This record gives sequence, structure tokens and C-alpha cells, in this order.
Amino acid sequence: MDAQILPRSTEVNERLHQIVPGGAHTYAKGEDQYPEGLAPVISHGRGAHVWDIDGNSYIEYGSGLRAVSLGHAHPRVVEAARRELDRGSNFVRPSIVELAAAEKFLATVPTAEMVKFAKNGSDVTTAAVRLARAATGRPVVAICADHPFFSTDDWFIGTTGMPAGIPPQITGLTVRFPYGDLAATEEILRNHDVACLIMEAATGVEPPPGYLEGMRALADRYGVVLVFDEMITGFRWSEAGAQGYYGVTPDLSTFGKALGNGFAVSALAGKRELMELGGLRHSRERVFLLSTTHGAETHSLAAAMAVMDTYVEEGISARLHALGERLASGVRDVAAAMGVGEHVVVRGRASNLVFGTLDEQLRPSQPYRTLFLRQLVAGGVLGPSFVVSSALTEADIDRTVDVVAQACAVYRKALDVEDPTPWIGGRSVKPVFRPYA
Repeated sequence: MDAQILPRSTEVNERLHQIVPGGAHTYAKGEDQYPEGLAPVISHGRGAHVWDIDGNSYIEYGSGLRAVSLGHAHPRVVEAARRELDRGSNFVRPSIVELAAAEKFLATVPTAEMVKFAKNGSDVTTAAVRLARAATGRPVVAICADHPFFSTDDWFIGTTGMPAGIPPQITGLTVRFPYGDLAATEEILRNHDVACLIMEAATGVEPPPGYLEGMRALADRYGVVLVFDEMITGFRWSEAGAQGYYGVTPDLSTFGKALGNGFAVSALAGKRELMELGGLRHSRERVFLLSTTHGAETHSLAAAMAVMDTYVEEGISARLHALGERLASGVRDVAAAMGVGEHVVVRGRASNLVFGTLDEQLRPSQPYRTLFLRQLVAGGVLGPSFVVSSALTEADIDRTVDVVAQACAVYRKALDVEDPTPWIGGRSVKPVFRPYA
């Protein structure tokens, strides 16, 4: 499958680049993330399958950047949103739906005492930072260096490989700590005027024994706010998030992605004493916490309630883990059988799998990633990761493993000649965060 097989997608990608910077509204969905000539433009999706505008179908992974965890057009979620559309979506005063959604969220995530909704993850992580700075009177934000993304706002983007446009005075107010290293984190807390520690409780690796409890103790000892970014872990680890799964309660936490199953909704949640600083019933200086025009659209909140009900009633977190285990086991088996078990590696929690593509010296390789992605897309598997949705069937998983086996056979050929170039079909895929296009 190449540009000759994707003529409409190729044409539309060019038109997108003419009027949309980067050719997509999300960098991680960009054409540069896929092999040259194999960046299909999507027409529609249902369940775990999507169709491109050229008429090809794919089994999809990592749907909506991990957001669509129940599958596309999930009937219960769509119906919940549809019921609200005819009733109006945005009013001059709170809708009763806002109360219902807040109560359901706090019942689902009982470690939180208050919640405020917004539309995307960056809104709520930045609100958490602002709240922590106001509560502590300190300026510095400490972020986990081993977690890839927290916000589109300056306090984070200034620390990435794309810091253009961000003054160094702002970048200097963010410091980084390594995951799993309590001693190094304490050193940072001793040497900087830190307002908050912001991190994912876990994504790529499981937390070492006692680590999260140690972070909680450090935050208490130094009087800083502990923030868990639950964009990925929320619902995928358990209905109550990673904090519910590991039994460690942060001061603040942020949710999104799976919460709406594709609808735009996110949440800042946490301790009443902190959250209320953004409210009206206190005597301290007010914090402009969150005030978004569309933060409480009724159909998105209705969708979120349907998602929460579905997770709890149908045991979705457990299903995601089971599907991921089947996929990980199958991929590891065929990679080993093809002699590339050390080069095509599956990592992460079963409900949040990613794959690594390593070269002859076992170093991460973008050219080998390009080779692997090209074989997947050509075989009808679309995904920059192996992150599952509950809409996948066992047959989908088994079909995916068959395609991976074929990809691994090509991978072996490239390793044998120590050069993937003949199989990548053009330029390599590129990392999102890089200083030049």
C-alpha cells in the first residue's frame, strides 16, 4: 500500500498542509508520524475499526490518542450525548447535568472531594499548577522528566525540544525530577522553591515498591502540592484511576481522554481545601482556576457519565487488560519466532501498550520504526502504539498478531543486512518534539 493506493489521502494531506499548520490539528496525528505515502486520512470509524477516504479498512490502536477506549461511536455514549443535543448545549447558568456529572465523577473517583470540568488536558493541568502556586506562594513547578507530555502551555513546552516563542524566564521556573528516584526528588525540593510535583503515577513502568507512598511523604514534608496527571491512567488502570489502583491519594489530579470516549471533556479534581480557592466561599485571595466557555457542554458531560457507567457496570478496565495481555503475548511470541524478539519489544501496562523498534545495537531507531509501521499499515493495522480499546475482539487481536509476524519477517531481513532503508519507502518518521521541521 502506497501513494498509488492512497491517492485521495495523498491529495487531502497536501490540501491540509496548505491551510492547516502541520497538516493536522494535533501534532501526534501528523503525516510525519507515519511512513511516506502511508498516512491515511480517516473517513469514519466504528468500534475498533476505521476506514480511510480511499476505502481501506484498518484495525485501529491508540484511538484518538488513547481517548477512545470504548471504541468509536459507542452506542451507549452516543445515545447519552444525543439525548442532550435537542435540549440545548450551553446556557447562561449551570445546567442540572453539571451537578449530575460532578456527583457521578466523585462517586467513581472517591479519593477526590471536588471537581471542575473543562475541554482538554492542558486546561486542567495548568489550572492545577496555578492552584498549587497560589496555595503555596512558591513559583517553581517540578515535573517528572520521564513522562512525555503535560500541557501545551509555556511552563511545560519550554522544557521540550520545541521551546520556540517561550521566554527563558518562564522556562527557568520549571525543573525536572527522575521517576522512581526519591533521593533525587528530595534534592530538588531542598534546592528550589517548589510549588508542586506533577507526574503520572505510572505509564511506561510500574512504580517501584513504596515509591508513590514516598512521593506522598515528600510532598507532605516539604509542603508542596502532589499532582497526578491521570490523562492516560484514568480509567485504563481502574475506574478510580491510578490513585485508586495504587492506593495513594494526590492533592490534585487531572483526567481526560478516556473520560469522554472521544467527546471533549477533562476534569481537575482534588482536595476541597485546595479546590475551594477557585470558588466563592472562602476569605483568601481568589484563584482564577478554570472558566471555560464550553467546559460544561451538556452533551459532553452526558457522554462522560455514560462512559463512567459503562466502565463500572461492564468491567471495562479488566477487559482492556485482558485484551492487552493477549496482544502482548502474541507479539512477543511471533517476534521471538522471527528472530527479532530483542528488537521489536512491547512495553507498558497491558491496557496501555507501546512498542519499541531497536536497531542492530539495540538502540531506539526511527528508520526501523518506519519499516515496522509501513508493514502494519500495509497489513491493515493502524496505530502508533498497541493501546487497546474494549471494542477489539479476540479475532482482531489475532489478525494483528499475524500482521506483526509478517512485519517481523521483513524486520529480520533488514537486520541481516544492517540497513532498513530498502524497506522504509522514503523518509523516516520523526519525533513530535524537535526544533526544526
